[in-house]
Amino acid sequence: MALPYFLGCPQWQHTAWNSLLPPDTSPLRRYSQVFNCVEGNTTFYATPSQEQCQQWRFQVPDDFRFLLKFPRAITHDRLLSGGDADMRDFLNIVAPLEDVLGPFLLQLPAAFGPMHLNNLWQFIDALPAPLRCAVEVRHSAFFSKGEAEKALNRGLRERNIARVCMDTRALFSAVPDNDITIEAQRKKPQVPVHLLPGDAAPVIRYIGHPNLEANRRFLAPWVERVATWIEDNRRPWFFLHMPDIGDALALTKLWTELLSERVDGLEAVRFNEKQPQMGLF
Repeated sequence: MALPYFLGCPQWQHTAWNSLLPPDTSPLRRYSQVFNCVEGNTTFYATPSQEQCQQWRFQVPDDFRFLLKFPRAITHDRLLSGGDADMRDFLNIVAPLEDVLGPFLLQLPAAFGPMHLNNLWQFIDALPAPLRCAVEVRHSAFFSKGEAEKALNRGLRERNIARVCMDTRALFSAVPDNDITIEAQRKKPQVPVHLLPGDAAPVIRYIGHPNLEANRRFLAPWVERVATWIEDNRRPWFFLHMPDIGDALALTKLWTELLSERVDGLEAVRFNEKQPQMGLF
């Protein structure tokens, strides 16, 4: 059954998933039998070849979607300034994926502040139709409900662009008593959960608590909100992360069980029954 929303992880393969996903000829094919989208984190760190993109396209069904990140050289090193040629080169490389592209993930660093907003608008306005993006910000001024945040939100609404909502509350509620949690808390931003009402489909990135069951109370509000979006035909994007990404399928199972209890006719994801139990910590 086709999902009435988009569900994915930040990558499509992990050794811990080998016994859990359906058998097939490649990790991406296996992943795309369960999930209908993926975050393209790989393009943030290294640009693939056009041939690689062609191979990816052949491995996914027509209703699958890639949300690729722009390279960090564009977003972080240049802060979206003077990167027109790099943007065109990147779009040319990923062109084989054009019919299965969701919005690009324009992830901006904490250094990208209110003084850089014109860079953002110029970059977005230069994207060739029908390509679009979703914007994630991390500068504190964009979470203060002041003029900077109002200007950001106003510009995004005018362009029908989603503001990515990263929810790290579960992650930062965990006691940092192991290397994996410490590293996850070091890398992920601890920012408030701000949603931007608008016509663009919402994009949520949920970073889980290492204790699977501790996620129930943090997921509960999202169950209601995502269910409401589904009922309103909004078709949101919902991505599930864990401090140890190998645990992301266990979190997916929990999430889909909770959502299936709220949305009539929606089935929970079932993985290999031999799935190992996650530890408490």
